[in-house]
Amino acid sequence: MNSGRSIAKNIGVLTFAQIVSFFFSFFYVMYTGRYLGVEGFGILSFALAFTGILGVFPEFGLSTFTVREVARNNSLARKYIGNIAIIKSILYIVLFGLIALSINIFKYPEQTVKVIYIVALSTAFNSACNIFNSIFQAFEKMEYASVGNIFNSFLIFAAVLFAIYHKYDVTTFASIYLFASLIVLIYSYFVFSWKFFVPNIELDLDFSKSIMKQSWPFFLSAIVDIIAFKVDIIMISIMKGNIAVGYYSAAYKLLEALMFIPGIFATSIYPAISKFFISSPESLKMVYQKGFKYLLIIAFPIAVGTTLLADKIMLLIYKGEFVQSILALQILIWTIPFIFLSSLLGIMLASINRQKLAFKINIICMLLNVVINLILIPKYSFIGSSLATVITSLVSLILCYHFISKFIFKFALSKLITKTLLSNLVMALFIIYLMDINLSLLICIAIVIYFTMLFISGILSKEDLKLLKQIGV
Repeated sequence: MNSGRSIAKNIGVLTFAQIVSFFFSFFYVMYTGRYLGVEGFGILSFALAFTGILGVFPEFGLSTFTVREVARNNSLARKYIGNIAIIKSILYIVLFGLIALSINIFKYPEQTVKVIYIVALSTAFNSACNIFNSIFQAFEKMEYASVGNIFNSFLIFAAVLFAIYHKYDVTTFASIYLFASLIVLIYSYFVFSWKFFVPNIELDLDFSKSIMKQSWPFFLSAIVDIIAFKVDIIMISIMKGNIAVGYYSAAYKLLEALMFIPGIFATSIYPAISKFFISSPESLKMVYQKGFKYLLIIAFPIAVGTTLLADKIMLLIYKGEFVQSILALQILIWTIPFIFLSSLLGIMLASINRQKLAFKINIICMLLNVVINLILIPKYSFIGSSLATVITSLVSLILCYHFISKFIFKFALSKLITKTLLSNLVMALFIIYLMDINLSLLICIAIVIYFTMLFISGILSKEDLKLLKQIGV
């Protein structure tokens, strides 16, 4: 299978898996928010953010580095998986020490502490699962990881319904994540052993030192990146409490659910573009240009449509208790175009061995986000944090685009952006005019109008249709 067809196949597989996962995720987030209420949902969201930030430490950029190196030389898979298993185990012991220290410093309530520890253990299982997923990705066999993602979302969805039926508390809801991550880890181990080889734990000190030395830029970039976009929840919790976290998270969770779109694209192209950097610079440029266009035309209508329909969406999902989250959603949704495009540019920088530059960009964005949050949260609470997130994501995009243009190439954006904005304007006018009809029907009409405008304006071509057909293969 050639690289182009392989990318299309992986995008198709991941798209199907993520749509199914999105379906289950949408409903388990909705039911969790409704059942736990603003404060309970805030506790769970805080624990996920808190452990998410600290959980980057034992990852140490190892998964991203493994994908790149094994994609370039498949014979290294056995050696990488054996050594990384030991490295991650050691790092996770350190992680739990950091969590215990942090909890004692901030003196969180007993229930919050229990939830944090349970969610932290689930991140350990997820990290172990990522070892297998990195090899699946390097070999461009993402169907195995995709099944695991669907399985994980389904297990959480089913367990959430079970917990609600039996009227369990927020601690049980945290345990659901632990249960699902353990089951998916077992699945990944058996699939890997069946399709590849039985993994053996080994420790080659020189090789492990080399891995750590080369992967630390990925680690630093990842930890700074997640702090830049997760520290807001921690800061809201400290300055305004769990209720404010609940309102903010209700809107933010909808954004997180949409992140599967750039995630699919980045995951699918990363192995190929890592090879293109060495073997085919022209192919690298082509993937970049096409990716930028597709992500742009997908992201903007999401932002425009959600801004206009935020009240309907929030009331449909969470009911009236989360009405204060509507404005937060209308602001936060504008991070979508910036994050979608930044995700592509970030993976491009990594593929051309510019991960240190990506790290510097993330450092700037992290510091900027923290400063803006410190200024805005005391006065504007979670609304101020929403603004900080949008500003940070915009700065990240501008910096990434500047350096990609310098190291790869710069292509004309004016026509693409102008035609995309015009298509979105026409769609927006129809949404405003038809605002009173059924929400699902309105969204379907808006999609048809938007893509019709894309074809009329020439943004989507016959070549693009051929690529879409390949994805469906």
